[in-house]
Amino acid sequence: MTSTGTEPALVPHPSAPAADGADAADTAPSADPKSAAGDRRRWFALAIVMTAAFMDLVDVTIVNIAIPSIQRDAGASFSQIQWITAGYALAFAAGLITGGRLGDIHGRKRLFLIGIGGFTLASALCGFAANPEMLVASRILQGAMAALMVPQVLSIVHATFPAHERGKVFGLFGAVVGLGAVTGPLLGALLTEWNLFGLEWRPIFLINLPVGIAGLILGSRFITESKAPKALKLDLVGVALVTLGLLMLLYPLTRGRELGWPLWGYASMAGALVVLAALVAYERRKGARDGSPLVEMSLFKVKSFAAGIAVQTVFGVALGIFFLVWTMYMQFGLGWSPLKAGLTGIPFSIAVSVAAGMSVQALVPRFGRKVLQAGALVMGIGVLLYIWEAGRYGLSIAPWQMALPLVVMGVGMGLIVAPLTDAILSEVPREHSGSASGLINTVQQMGNALGLGLVSVVFFGVIDDRLAEGAQAPQTQQTAAAFADGFQNALGWVAAVMAAIFLLMFALSKRPAQHVEGAATETPATTGTQAATGTQATTGTQAATGTPDKEAAPVG
Repeated sequence: MTSTGTEPALVPHPSAPAADGADAADTAPSADPKSAAGDRRRWFALAIVMTAAFMDLVDVTIVNIAIPSIQRDAGASFSQIQWITAGYALAFAAGLITGGRLGDIHGRKRLFLIGIGGFTLASALCGFAANPEMLVASRILQGAMAALMVPQVLSIVHATFPAHERGKVFGLFGAVVGLGAVTGPLLGALLTEWNLFGLEWRPIFLINLPVGIAGLILGSRFITESKAPKALKLDLVGVALVTLGLLMLLYPLTRGRELGWPLWGYASMAGALVVLAALVAYERRKGARDGSPLVEMSLFKVKSFAAGIAVQTVFGVALGIFFLVWTMYMQFGLGWSPLKAGLTGIPFSIAVSVAAGMSVQALVPRFGRKVLQAGALVMGIGVLLYIWEAGRYGLSIAPWQMALPLVVMGVGMGLIVAPLTDAILSEVPREHSGSASGLINTVQQMGNALGLGLVSVVFFGVIDDRLAEGAQAPQTQQTAAAFADGFQNALGWVAAVMAAIFLLMFALSKRPAQHVEGAATETPATTGTQAATGTQATTGTQAATGTPDKEAAPVG
């Protein structure tokens, strides 16, 4: 989706509380469960929505690995490079909850088809972008279309499969995400290196066209329509305030360095705080008036939820910084090819996947919150180890020397990402868990976008300072050394963020609730991470829709 490589893939597991304790399968996809179970069309529908989720995840990681090639070939400035990733994350974050609610109101199938069609069109615009400005605008459109498409994926699953089949379905989703985490960087590296038809980086976007068109045609045939008759109303004012506040904060961060940090930039960032304060006041009034705010402010009275949202936001910041800086360091600083950089990340991806599975299945049920805190410490140790190795080996560092810190970081991240949603939702009232899940996704994407904006300060700022010092060395060597110094400085900030996350986790529930798939009083929810991408996550009973499952009602 981030990201940087930070946005939502779906790694579902049946462990978060349902919105209201009802099973969505009770109403899906028809009044006759046997009819639903016997309908083989639902498996075709599953393959289609899984392909869309896979396409979204792979697109994020592909873009991340190809960023240096885009910068060189398209002549994009570093601030434009940041917006190619941050613009996607911001548009995705701003539209997630609204996209889900639009699906509940107008039909999940309809919104899914609009989303995948728009995502495919935006991919074509990215692939044929004539200049960096067009590419940034197309990426923002792509993020907005993903916000329409992705929330429908798990809603469609809930409205299509009975409870006893969802464990198998969620297992398939986990496999798809694991495959995407490894496939994305490698596919992006290969497409970039092959330079098909002399198109340089463009095939990383154009590859979405046949997949998207097939998904559009097959989805219209095999996906069953469903709606939520009592869906919450849209909160477009809330979306506008969130987007405006983040733009006022992010734009000066990304452009300030190039413009010499003008006074208007500081005024804009200060004004962003005023806009966000106005958002809080408006959401409180709207919640009291019609019960359908974008952000349910009463949730923040729950200490573990408030702390968990802070953890998710700050974690997104850390991932936003790391994945973009890491890519630039390997390709600009060390001069590695995209393929070499992509292969270097495989140990990290594997470590995240393995640790995530262990944390949910074996560790959290026994040790509770301590597992997440251990994850923060382990990931922080991995970051410090990476800083030490980067300093020790300098520009001659080899991929195998990076393997150890990457594996340690991956284990730490895996211990956090899978059980974090359960920990945040543990003490949330059941009637608000759908809204809470959507908010978790949204703040993670917002944190990611903020992290990408901060890259100007913690990474490019150091590079500028090093180059300004005018060391007596060849220009290429001086630039490489500056990128290496910037990388170590950025990782120092990431390590500090992990320490803050460790402290914030003391406010989480000691024993996050664990729920069983298909239980009479529980509904499976989903938690997702783009493990090894740092980018988007999809969590929640209605997959960021903020509406109860029991309202799922098939149409036609």
